[in-house]
Amino acid sequence: MFLSVFDLFKIGIGPSSSHTMGPMTAARRFLDEIAGDDWPRPAGARVDRIAASLHGSLAYTGIGHGSDRAVVLGLAGQTPQTVDPDQADGIVASIAAEKRISPPGHPSYRFDPATDLVLDRKTPLSGHANGMAFSAYDADDRLLLKRIYYSIGGGFVVSEEELQRMKAKGSVTTEGKKVPYPFKNAVEMLSMAAKSGLSIADMKRVNEETQMSREELDAGLDGIWSAMKSCIERGLSQDGIMPGGLKVRRRARQLHDKLQEQWRQNRPNPLLANDWLSIYAMAVNEENAAGGRVVTAPTNGAAGTLPAVLRYWLHFHPEADQPSIRDFLLTAAAIGGIIKTNASISGAEVGCQGEVGSASAMAAAGLCAVMGGTPEQVENAAEIALEHHLGMTCDPVGGLVQVPCIERNALGAVKAVTAASLAIKGDGVHFVPLDAAIETMRQTGLDMNEKYKETSLGGLAVNIVEC
Repeated sequence: MFLSVFDLFKIGIGPSSSHTMGPMTAARRFLDEIAGDDWPRPAGARVDRIAASLHGSLAYTGIGHGSDRAVVLGLAGQTPQTVDPDQADGIVASIAAEKRISPPGHPSYRFDPATDLVLDRKTPLSGHANGMAFSAYDADDRLLLKRIYYSIGGGFVVSEEELQRMKAKGSVTTEGKKVPYPFKNAVEMLSMAAKSGLSIADMKRVNEETQMSREELDAGLDGIWSAMKSCIERGLSQDGIMPGGLKVRRRARQLHDKLQEQWRQNRPNPLLANDWLSIYAMAVNEENAAGGRVVTAPTNGAAGTLPAVLRYWLHFHPEADQPSIRDFLLTAAAIGGIIKTNASISGAEVGCQGEVGSASAMAAAGLCAVMGGTPEQVENAAEIALEHHLGMTCDPVGGLVQVPCIERNALGAVKAVTAASLAIKGDGVHFVPLDAAIETMRQTGLDMNEKYKETSLGGLAVNIVEC
């Protein structure tokens, strides 16, 4: 069982890992399949037109999450990691005007987003709430190839066949990678830590270094934090109205300026740490809502919680250094991998408990670890944070990752720091195991009504009067 730290932390553009990064990746996969020789085609047949349809949650909130835009960008050959957010709208507008796509390494294909990209709310696909179908036609509009993909959270995309294999195995972990510490749940993680004498971060590092050199791993971890830090800094420098029509104003910069002034005046503020946490998280999620570059942690919708806690660690703890940042990320990834393996990080599958709840648990574990916590204390911190997000719905107003998502990340960061503080003051012995909290989240997600799982058909999404 192995999920790399780089599976959990992916760099891409907002506003959603499952609704933006996933569809863009799926579109690129379809282009690769068209170009390959692994599918039967009539002799002399040539792809002339491409069409796509989005289903389930992708159809209900696709416009607000930019899923339609992401598909167009993916079919144009863009990737979440490399697309320039400032150029994206121009690319989409050009394709809409020309009604053609010309991805690198491919001939030009007919593709009119107005008719060839359908948000189908009536036909859910059976594998997952985030389903997509891509089709290729010849010049006479005869179907040559059809593929179904699912965006299963955190930017992960699987084909219909891959999803069935994963369900049969009962796991969503990466196959074919042997590692020294293959823990798939918290019980195994703690047992392996006790036997080896290693910390959770050390075990995760050993696993990662079976796939890459130490230098490559450290450079990758430093790159993740650099992207997170850049996102915070950009979010703190921007103001104005966020896109989408809700007219929600960015607040992070203004609040940051007020805190800076208080800091200079040396005024006592018992809520200072919470204020900084909230502002850091809001800065990231405002950037995400505006389609900026973020890091899935473990998703875009929950991208602000973990960076905020890590920035808090650097801000308020003088012992913080570069190695501790790496240990924080490795520990958080270990917890995120356990959650994804045994439950879900997809809001469309289990609600926001799987997004901000998972992010808070990961952040709590990372902070507890760098504060000197034992593996048992780290597991306790993750459990506390996750337990107090159980049942949280995903009900974005207008299908946009703005309300309640931005503030929800801020509160997730506050809960993470509180959980780490509580855990490290104890001895690691506690009543509810992390594995029980994860299983509860999975069961709660199964029981949760679909209108509360990223469809914008319930909750705040239908009880807010638009101005």
